[in-house]
Amino acid sequence: QVQLVESGGGLVQPGGSLRLSCAASKSIVSIYTMGWYRQAPGKQRELVATVTNNGSTNTNYVHSVAGRFTASRDNAKNTLYLNMNSLKPEDTAVYYCFADEVVGGSVYNFWGQGTRVTVSS
Repeated sequence: QVQLVESGGGLVQPGGSLRLSCAASKSIVSIYTMGWYRQAPGKQRELVATVTNNGSTNTNYVHSVAGRFTASRDNAKNTLYLNMNSLKPEDTAVYYCFADEVVGGSVYNFWGQGTRVTVSS
């Protein structure tokens, strides 16, 4: 089992930047997939980015954030990041990190508590 704690959310003006962090309670070296979801008020949760680690690191993004957001993981620090640039009001949401851990052939899904991002002037 792994506990995830997000941080870095806040209020930012349109065009600004934020960096979200997701600290894991144990080593993430063996966790194949980590990533970020977000949920805006009145909307369904949306997958924002995934970072997979299987010898090499691969990232994928939802179209609406591609080119503006960068997801990365630091296995030495057991931390996942989301660098968000050129923020727009429509990026306003609670951002959740997740981890999919494979143990004994079964996939276990873990979530953080979320961190709120508000983009407004």
